[in-house]
Amino acid sequence: MYILTNGQMREADGYTIKDLKTPSRALMDRAGRALAQTAEELVYSGDILCVCGGGNNGGDGFVCARVLKTGGRNVDTVCFAERFSEDCRINKEKWIEQGGKIYSEIPRDKKYALVIDCLFGTGFRGSLDGKNAETVLQMNELKETGAKILSADIPSGVNGDNGIVSGAAVRADKTLCIGEIKAGAVLCDGLDYAGKVTRADIGISLPERGYATWIDKTSVSLPTRKRNSHKGSYGKAAIVGGSERYTGAAYLAATACLRSGAGYTALFVPENILPYYYLKTPELLLRPLKKETLEELLGYDSVAYGMGMGISREVADGAVWLLKRYAGRLILDADGLNSLAVYEKENLSGLFANKKCEVAITPHLKEFSRLSGKEIQDILEEGLTAAKAFASEHGVTVLLKNAATIVTDGVRIAVNTAGNSGQAKGGSGDVLSGLIAGLCATGLSVFEGAKLGAYLSGIAAELASVDIGEYSLTASDVVAYLGRAFLTMR
Repeated sequence: MYILTNGQMREADGYTIKDLKTPSRALMDRAGRALAQTAEELVYSGDILCVCGGGNNGGDGFVCARVLKTGGRNVDTVCFAERFSEDCRINKEKWIEQGGKIYSEIPRDKKYALVIDCLFGTGFRGSLDGKNAETVLQMNELKETGAKILSADIPSGVNGDNGIVSGAAVRADKTLCIGEIKAGAVLCDGLDYAGKVTRADIGISLPERGYATWIDKTSVSLPTRKRNSHKGSYGKAAIVGGSERYTGAAYLAATACLRSGAGYTALFVPENILPYYYLKTPELLLRPLKKETLEELLGYDSVAYGMGMGISREVADGAVWLLKRYAGRLILDADGLNSLAVYEKENLSGLFANKKCEVAITPHLKEFSRLSGKEIQDILEEGLTAAKAFASEHGVTVLLKNAATIVTDGVRIAVNTAGNSGQAKGGSGDVLSGLIAGLCATGLSVFEGAKLGAYLSGIAAELASVDIGEYSLTASDVVAYLGRAFLTMR
């Protein structure tokens, strides 16, 4: 499925209406009918309330109300808009002609099984105020007393481009995106406000390609494994990290890598902590990390570098050495990135431009802020574009970790929403980097490896939470459930 920004959706609407000659009212009719069908699936009985604004989103709501009423449901509408789009006005009048009543505020003396939120569409920005804010809060109160909420396109109060909520916003049980998935429904706060996100195909054609895609089991695939094969068939992955303070980071990455399908997994850690790992996991190849052993890394198909190493000139030098000499697939994470940001910030463009390897960087927001020089809030407000711009400028794949993970190589963008809040703990990023390294060792590009790794680690967290819960989930639990995550891909 595609994920579109507000501007891209407007272009698609315009292309369908103007170039393909599809009447806008026909599209509104289809959207309203799709909403009505979804409403019927959500609640089989009980009264329904449609809250409509004056724009096309409100017009969808009036069509929906009319279809539901024709089907025998008891439906009320609320609308206090003073200005209307032409299509909304026409469908509002049709609703009145059918005998539908329009309230200027939500009735306090009625109980509803379902509230359909058509107050604002994707064009909303800023924060709701006045009667709009009051109405949204009333809708949320109805949910607290047992009603379900269905939002059209995106919950009112959520920014359609980046998912940011600045004030009151509808907390939907389900969001039906009209045409394509809207970016705001799957980014930032949108994940908490949109509920289950689905789409309705109403015949809107896309005038171009290059849209972001939503990562699910249909958009990623496992590397092929043959019965007639051996450990050398599936590549060698090296995990380079660790320090006396952070002994667990590299180990978590290595154990995730072992579950990835790679033929060999080697753990390179500083010599003074190497004894900690003896026989802890017998499948790991253990190597001391020092200048003399760096050359060994050149023989590995993939290398993950930086987890738990601490920020230092020495760590930055190691990353620079790999960028200049290594020819495989390199995943730079954590302190590998932090050290580059501190000691090589002015040289980043040249380092990436002259690299010999495929590179994926896997920063969280703060790490990306250090690398890019942008404030975290600005990164969030840019939605899908900040990571894409950095990837394009530097010729790398960026996996930007947040509640929704953005993976982009500067041309393609993919968004992963698999996972849960249990991953908001130390070690989760280490697991992800190790998993990606292993997948890349088997032959996947860093872009495809990052997509699949983000998805599988999220699915593993979801599966583990069924047994353990999100509160008690640990990074080690995610590693333990990776096998079950792989099984879901069959």
